Amino acid sequence: MISPGLKGIKAAETAISFIDGARGILIYRGKEAKEIAASRTFEEAAYFLWNGHFPGREELGNFSEKLKQYRQIPSHTEKILHLLPNDIDFMSVLRTAVSSLGAWQPSIDAAIRLTAVLPTMIAYWHRKISGLAPIVPNPEYGHVKNYLYMLTGKEPPDAHVRALEAYMVLTLEHGMNASTFSARVTTSTESDLVSAVTSAIGTMKGPLHGGAPSEVTKMLNEIGTIENAENWIRKKLENGEKIMGFGHRIYKTKDPRALALKKILLQAGQDDPWISLSLHVEKTAVKLLEQFKPGRKLYTNVEFYAAAIMRSLGMPDDLFTPTFTASRVVGWTAHAMEQAQNNTIFRPDAEYTGEFPKSFVYLE
Repeated sequence: MISPGLKGIKAAETAISFIDGARGILIYRGKEAKEIAASRTFEEAAYFLWNGHFPGREELGNFSEKLKQYRQIPSHTEKILHLLPNDIDFMSVLRTAVSSLGAWQPSIDAAIRLTAVLPTMIAYWHRKISGLAPIVPNPEYGHVKNYLYMLTGKEPPDAHVRALEAYMVLTLEHGMNASTFSARVTTSTESDLVSAVTSAIGTMKGPLHGGAPSEVTKMLNEIGTIENAENWIRKKLENGEKIMGFGHRIYKTKDPRALALKKILLQAGQDDPWISLSLHVEKTAVKLLEQFKPGRKLYTNVEFYAAAIMRSLGMPDDLFTPTFTASRVVGWTAHAMEQAQNNTIFRPDAEYTGEFPKSFVYLE
């Protein structure tokens, strides 16, 4: 029997995360992800995912210093970024830059190095294509605050840091998704961690995986106003078109990550017309989806509120997927290390549908 896309096939054991799609629960190593996002920093969450326990004060201090130590882009990689033409798409630039780093074997130190340098690469390229000089990392700032600082050159408001930090913690990891599977497959050949992350970035680049927030922004821009929302959504559904940011392959109820992000946005108290529009579109779309697709239980997914957060931070669309990548690298490297510890090379079979030679006798 064939399972297209390997849907429903369990190909590995993992202690990293668990998803209960029916009840809308995402667990990182025994803790609900939404609780971690509400109470922990990016550094604490990354440490937890890689080590299996939260850091003490001294451990956290040493870990944070390592992240800061590895923020700088190597000189040869910076030369490559400088020489690349500005019209290359962002994710292809990241894939190229990461692949130039070398061949580090799976380890926590290598995972820290990759996680630390990715935001600097993203900020460097964003400023280059904007005609701006790169910003040197600020050693006084934490991981997420420094990322926002390197994008703009200004100290970001605490509310912006908190909102983005919550988003990045909630998207660190999400089971055996396409890009994580790519990382594990590459690792299973006993290749290196840089190659595994390069494979994952190539997979994340696809619009079916990493590009959804941009499509949500495009949709909300087209809707434009609260008054236009119901008519716009109704016409799309009548034409059999998809409403972006709603529904998930795994979650059959509300996406817990979307709920957590929505809560943080509301707590931040940002008087933002974009957020008001997003909330109204969510309410209207859920109502109409139930009418047009009864019983399907289509609710907002994490990409919907990711778009709301990114827009409220003033991030352009081309930063959405790279920012997602800057968080998911933690999950990719966690899975690569887990794969390396108990490895079997991935080698699935395929059902041949071509012709056979006339003299060939096929035996079941």
